[in-house]
Amino acid sequence: MKSFLVAGDRSGSGKTSITLALSALLSADRAVQTFKVGMDYIDPSYLAGVTGRPCRNLDGYVMSPDEVRAVFAHGCRGADVAVVEGVRGLFEGAEALTDLGSTAAIAKQLDLPVVLVVNARSITRSAAALVKGFVSFDPDVDIRGVILNNVTGTRHREKAVRAIEHYCGIPVVGVIPRTEEMELAMRHLGLVPYREGQEHGEFLTRIEMVKRMIADHVDADALLALAREGEPPAMESGVYSARDPDVRIGVALDEAFNFYYADLFDILASCGAETVPFSPIHDRLPEADGYVLGGGYPELFGAELEANTAMREGLREVSRNGTPIYAECGGLIYLTDRMVLAPGFAGPGEATYELAGVFAGETRMPARRMLGYVVGTSDAMSPVGEAAFRGHEFHYSSVDLAPETRFAYRLSRGSGIRDGFDGAVRDRTIGSYTHLHPVASRGMLAHFTDCCRG
Repeated sequence: MKSFLVAGDRSGSGKTSITLALSALLSADRAVQTFKVGMDYIDPSYLAGVTGRPCRNLDGYVMSPDEVRAVFAHGCRGADVAVVEGVRGLFEGAEALTDLGSTAAIAKQLDLPVVLVVNARSITRSAAALVKGFVSFDPDVDIRGVILNNVTGTRHREKAVRAIEHYCGIPVVGVIPRTEEMELAMRHLGLVPYREGQEHGEFLTRIEMVKRMIADHVDADALLALAREGEPPAMESGVYSARDPDVRIGVALDEAFNFYYADLFDILASCGAETVPFSPIHDRLPEADGYVLGGGYPELFGAELEANTAMREGLREVSRNGTPIYAECGGLIYLTDRMVLAPGFAGPGEATYELAGVFAGETRMPARRMLGYVVGTSDAMSPVGEAAFRGHEFHYSSVDLAPETRFAYRLSRGSGIRDGFDGAVRDRTIGSYTHLHPVASRGMLAHFTDCCRG
């Protein structure tokens, strides 16, 4: 198996579109397994869409090194090539003086060679200085090749390539010209997650255009020659140990709710759960021992969610009857009484949609953007048990719950629902802004699964 990591010199370098196109090109005659550094749902959905294999997330802030290696080994089963897409700039992380949470940390933990994507707009010889700085900043990061993006003209190309290869001793394996079409395609990718079975005509058209561009301007053979080659890593952990299912858990999965890490379904299976997908937009609530409502875009489907009265009433009834429900972000929003969208957000005037009404209170959008890691503890009375956890929050909404609402999560980092508290609890339902990674929080999911057994 060959493996490599694509990193950027900064956000906006073009690494996402380049990684996507490379993965699509290599998938033509190989089994390509992709990974995404960081807690992100949209890029992995695209990478899964072009390879036909679930993309896995690797996050060195949320996950331990052993968990990172376990996810990588699990994902690589049966793969010919493993491609890891970095996050932001190569060395950007959670702290200023360590590489915790960075792409560089993942590269070192997995011993992956790095191909650095450099935004070469308006620089030539300075590109060599930039690359040399990246190479010398941390000698333990194995930068083996460079792809230059946003290059204009033959002279620009020749000067930048010659300078990098002379001063840095690293080959330039690709030079991508700056074109309006390429910039437009990159700008539109990453806005809405890709879902198998949906119509994605515009997405596929843009991917084909980017693929042609990358095929013409990146030497795939030279890139693969820089990759690490060897047997796929052996599983070092019992994280994914299978067991016969003895409990059914319904998982909301449709246009409105689709923010799930691929490992969720593996981890629930390892806890003895059979997962049953259902649509809060289109279906009636299926019979199950518990339910999971992930994140997504409920604000884009307010009218459709409101119209499915049977689903809203069904969730409210099972929650009151003590059936465990676990909800994150969009799922939390759906469990409030109503969602109020400001004028201009969904139309010329304010729009209000009635929702499931499990939690007394309402959601308002838009609100101040909240983005970043969270660190917290969950109390013993929570449906996910007593635990210390790390996760992620990313939303533009505010959830205003009744003053008497009980919270199971106390955050030492992050905002949560209110004043550093998250994980609203009613009966055996819990809803939070915090997104948990299933591998890092396997114990919490195992406790939730036990609750579903009664």
